[in-house]
Amino acid sequence: MKRISEAIDENSQDDQQKVETEIEPRSKRARVEKSFESDFLTFMLEAEPQTYNGAIQSSESTLWKDDIKSEIESIIQNHTWELVDLLLGIKPFSSKWIFKQKMKADGTIDKYKARLVIKGYSQNECLDYFDIVSLVSRITSIKMILAIFVLQNLEVHQMDVKTTFLNGDLDEKNYME
Repeated sequence: MKRISEAIDENSQDDQQKVETEIEPRSKRARVEKSFESDFLTFMLEAEPQTYNGAIQSSESTLWKDDIKSEIESIIQNHTWELVDLLLGIKPFSSKWIFKQKMKADGTIDKYKARLVIKGYSQNECLDYFDIVSLVSRITSIKMILAIFVLQNLEVHQMDVKTTFLNGDLDEKNYME
């Protein structure tokens, strides 16, 4: 029995010496913490207004008023709707103003956008409308046009349209208050 215990003691002493010789000394350089302060900026923006009154009462009310006026002028110029008397038994849909701040690449505000939208989610199928048609391009059509531009060595120019309206006419009459 002594031989087994002596062998264990000798092995443990050999292992301890190996561990002590394998430990490397620590570096004497001072550790410098990484700092990202100069690499990142934070922009704090005032929250976009959720209501018309919120926009009119905000500190940026003159900018919101200008874009509200521009949106209404665009609606009138494009003959988006016509003013009519509400017929008996017709329930009009509510409208809502959507306010967004468009940003530049550097994080500053580029422009203020105000859009008047109808609350279409309150419509009932077969009562208020029958078909849902989206008059937009398919991605395959866009890819085909881009391929033609490449084959003809033409330049592609992207632009932003201030207000776009689809040319499709609605068969149903929608009333908005």
